[in-house]
Order: sequence, then structure tokens, then C-alpha cells
Amino acid sequence: MTVLLLGSGGRECALAWKISQSPALRHLYIAPGNGGTGNYGENVNLSPLDFDAIAKFSDEKSIDMIVVGNEDPLVAGIYDYFQGREHAPLIVGPSKAGAALEGSKDFAKQFMVRHGIPTARYRSFTAETIAEGEKFLEELRPPYVLKADGLAAGKGVLIIDSLDEAKNSLREMLSGMFGKSSATVVIEEFLKGIECSVFVLTDGNGSYRILPVAKDYKRIGEGDTGPNTG
Repeated sequence: MTVLLLGSGGRECALAWKISQSPALRHLYIAPGNGGTGNYGENVNLSPLDFDAIAKFSDEKSIDMIVVGNEDPLVAGIYDYFQGREHAPLIVGPSKAGAALEGSKDFAKQFMVRHGIPTARYRSFTAETIAEGEKFLEELRPPYVLKADGLAAGKGVLIIDSLDEAKNSLREMLSGMFGKSSATVVIEEFLKGIECSVFVLTDGNGSYRILPVAKDYKRIGEGDTGPNTG
């Protein structure tokens, strides 16, 4: 198979390393890649969000499969873009509708509540409802959790001990701290515990494989004393 991997981070380096070990692999391209991915395949100067350029490249190189490493192309609808195209490569990643679970924290919280999936108490606010957001913060115990609704490269979550600081941060977020991603802010009840992620690969028709659990160490500093990182 000839594979195109989209992304440029550490995640894509790990994917490139593993994909390169497959006996079924003929050639691996990474767009745009990084210094590490270049050890396992060929980096190409393509933006993961330039779907027309990706389609043209895929046709030229007879790409059999596109593995989408970062969230942005999925949220923008790369899976949907290739559906119905003649000789379209297999896309490893969900549709735009499925990617909304990652692309919108408000949508994800609504989904969990709707389907009875345990989740922290929350409410979502916009610039028009700042006063309501401040009142909701007063109902919660510290620390306070504020999340930009949209994608923010893993940095859109603030965990704050002071109520006044949380209120100020809410105003700053809704004023554009994270651009359009924080036009809506989700305020959540803080839950203490170990964070982990469980990833599942599925063909959408009932077959699936559960991948090993991944652990995030998000906060800088010993004892979780600093801000969240990506």
C-alpha cells in the first residue's frame, strides 16, 4: 500500500514509525511531517487542510490510504470530502459529524448527557451570557474548569483555584483568548482523578479494535502546579 499520513506532531511521528514497519507498506508520505517523521517516510509540503491539494497529490501518487493524525482536517470534513470521489483512498478517521465529538466540547457534553454517559456537571456560555456564567461559577467549588469549546491545540483548558480569577478568565476567553475556539466556553465541575484516553478503531459496521490506554500528563510542574499543555 501507498500511504499518506497527515500531521506534523509527535503523534504523527509515532504513527509513521509504526506504519513503516508494516510488510504491506510500499511507500509512506507524511504531510507536512517533521524531522522525526522523515526517518520513516517522505515528508511532503502539503497542508492537511488543503483538501484539493491532497486529492491531487493522492491521484498523482496513487495513494491507497490516508491516515489523519491531527484533529483539524477531520473537524473540517476531510472524510466527507473524499466520499463519492472516483478511486478515492481509504480515509482512516471519522466523518465531520463524528469528529464533532472532538471539535466541540459543548457538543460532546450534550452527547454524553443525552446518552447517559457519566460526565461532570457543566454549562456552556457565550459573550451574551457572561453574567450567567459568573453565577454558575459561584455555584461550584474550586478549582474551576473553563474549556474553549473548539480546538485549541490541547491548550484550551484552564484550571483555576480563585473565583475572581476564574471570572476574569471567562471574560478573556469569550473576548478571544483562543480566537473563535473560545466564542463558547464550557464551565465544568472539577473532577479529581487519573485521566486516560481509550481509542477505538472501527469500520463503522460493527467491527472494532480497542487500542491500548493512553495516559495524559497535562499540567506543567511537580504536583500539577502549572497550566495545561498540549
